[in-house]
Amino acid sequence: MSGHSVQSFKALHQGERPLVLVNIWDAASAALVQAGGAQALATSSASLAWSLGYADGDVLPVQELLAAVGRIVRVARVPLTVDIEGGYSDDPARVAELARQLAHLGVAGINLEDGTGTVESLAEKIGAIRAAVADELFINARTDVYLRGLAEGEAALVETIRRLQTYRQAGADGGFVPGLLDEAIVAQLVEAVAMPLNLMVTADSTLIARMAVLGIRRFSMGPGPFLQAYGALLAQAGTMASPVESETRVGARIMPGTTNTELDFGRMNGLLG
Repeated sequence: MSGHSVQSFKALHQGERPLVLVNIWDAASAALVQAGGAQALATSSASLAWSLGYADGDVLPVQELLAAVGRIVRVARVPLTVDIEGGYSDDPARVAELARQLAHLGVAGINLEDGTGTVESLAEKIGAIRAAVADELFINARTDVYLRGLAEGEAALVETIRRLQTYRQAGADGGFVPGLLDEAIVAQLVEAVAMPLNLMVTADSTLIARMAVLGIRRFSMGPGPFLQAYGALLAQAGTMASPVESETRVGARIMPGTTNTELDFGRMNGLLG
């Protein structure tokens, strides 16, 4: 992608309508989502890692990531943003080098998260990336205060604002707050943080419309599309393995002699951990 595509991607965060991203994980999913009319493509770190045989959690080898992104770029006709978890290193210089390589491949943006790390660590990584690539990447800084329950109530809002403001000062273009869907809190966050904000949602157009009215500029679905697609595969495999068995459930418990075809993040990550 050219610098023009990076600017086009940034502009998608400022348009009349919010940017809605159905996360992808390989060239095939990218081609399908693109054919469906997507304005941009975005990987899910978990989905991409799973597709390559690794668990989510900063364990994916960088060369595996770069090779996968190269295949996605080959089919991409719209801007692509790549989720790189915590950058697969604690060293800001190494994270910046990864960002430089992604920009060279033609990637328009990245997601970079704090997880359970310190605010200072992520800020240093963002600063190093900005120094390495200038304006060649849209940096979406993710904070996991709500997703991981790092704080509660008013303290969670205050901490989220502090983190996002710090990341903005370090050079982030946008902020990502997965795990937050409370409309009152969202409204306060939008008012306090002067950059486009991103929430993780399901494919719920009503919810997206409500949050967009509050000022959220970007929505993504994380590993949801992967789990839905591969849940269908698991169900088909279960049907073929036990075609005469029912899938009767009592509550969350699978009855003896039946097949569990439910797929969630924990189960998928556990299979590859």
